[in-house]
Amino acid sequence: MRLSSAAAVALGLGACLPANPRPELDVAVTRSFAAGGPRAAPAVPQDWTRLFRSRELDRLVEQTAGANFDIAIAMTRIRQADAQSRIAASALYPTLSGSTNASRSLRPGTLGSKRGPFSDSVGNQFGLGLSASYELDFWGKNRAGADAGRFAAEATRFDRAVVALTAVASVTSTYFQVLAAQDRLRIAAENIAVAERTLKVIQARLSVGTATQLDIAQQESVVAQQKASVPALELSLRQAKVTLAVLIGETPAAVTVRGGSLNAIAVPAVSAGLPSQLLQRRPDIAEAEARLTAQEATLYAARAALYPSISLTGQGGLESAVLKNLLRPDAIFASAAAGLVQPILDGGNLRARVELERGAADELIATYRKTIVSAFADVENALIAIAENTRHERLQGEVVASARRAYAITEQRLREGTIDIVTLLNTQQTLFQAQDQLSQIKLQKLIAHVELFKALGGGWSEADRRTAITATEAAE
Repeated sequence: MRLSSAAAVALGLGACLPANPRPELDVAVTRSFAAGGPRAAPAVPQDWTRLFRSRELDRLVEQTAGANFDIAIAMTRIRQADAQSRIAASALYPTLSGSTNASRSLRPGTLGSKRGPFSDSVGNQFGLGLSASYELDFWGKNRAGADAGRFAAEATRFDRAVVALTAVASVTSTYFQVLAAQDRLRIAAENIAVAERTLKVIQARLSVGTATQLDIAQQESVVAQQKASVPALELSLRQAKVTLAVLIGETPAAVTVRGGSLNAIAVPAVSAGLPSQLLQRRPDIAEAEARLTAQEATLYAARAALYPSISLTGQGGLESAVLKNLLRPDAIFASAAAGLVQPILDGGNLRARVELERGAADELIATYRKTIVSAFADVENALIAIAENTRHERLQGEVVASARRAYAITEQRLREGTIDIVTLLNTQQTLFQAQDQLSQIKLQKLIAHVELFKALGGGWSEADRRTAITATEAAE
């Protein structure tokens, strides 16, 4: 009857527990991207790196999936979060513990009599017992704690997808940097050969009196300048290979990257789709939402802690002063109790904890909104970069073609002796710089494509979200 009365009081107080509605998270979602078309599009394939048509890149990406250190670290966080989720959920269930004891005590005679003679006594006690306890979750505090643990575990799985996507994108971009450095080294070698050939022509003119030592010195400076550009390019190439080795989980000495040329890389066509589709294709958005939901559950648990907690306890077992009588029916003992604890004075600890969790929830709301807006911005920036770099590449290609024609004419006139050295130097420098800049623009265009694939979620979909949720529930 007492327990029933306590339950009735608890249920009545439970009606006073304030609700914790989900805050408004409205973010303006436009019908289309400013730099994209207003049409829906399927998600990009999960193996999107194969669209670049590079077998070596495919091999590196496959190695990244199994050996990247950041992915391995993310996997350990999943195991930790799963364990933490089970710890939080354990509060929903009763606890049961067993005990055994054997004791021998000496009782002094002075406790049994006020006057002598005194005689002490020796006694034994043996026991076997079980004790159980259970907290009635009237306010949903324990359930909220379990939910917070589960949503946090889901967030770690979404984070693993973010880490994997970032690793693959980094490997792809770094591989393209290797190719670009190799292209620029080849261009530099060709430029050195052209400059040295021109130097020989000027030296031949000097022998016949149609050139001066100043002309030779100026052309020698062009040759030296081109040779001086090689160490920086070699540095870029070698460091890119080192970075690539770390990304695929290997030591630099153990990795061989053959490379090639950016000209051999296919430029894939990709559609951004609609902004509303992006919300279901970005694992970082799913992660931010899961962390916010976990924090809302934690806030609810903190609010529920302001109200009484009701616990049930029970004990039972066997006790005897003589070991041989321990298993007799007469040695059985049992007890049961119910208790209600209501915080009254705690120095404002519980209410301060509610404010702490509410502040954390407000922070995550802002983070969630920022993640969504940033996702839209990532797509817009990638689309803009692709469009502008494509246009830049076309225009720069025209510059290179014109510079080559100008240099061909200049070289012919040099052999004929009808051109001055200043015009020759300017024509050379224009050609050399135009070729090198074109290679860099090609790199930026390909990296923009990589960023677009990454911004679109890298093939992550609603099915992957459900898989992560199912895996979390199975682990719980």
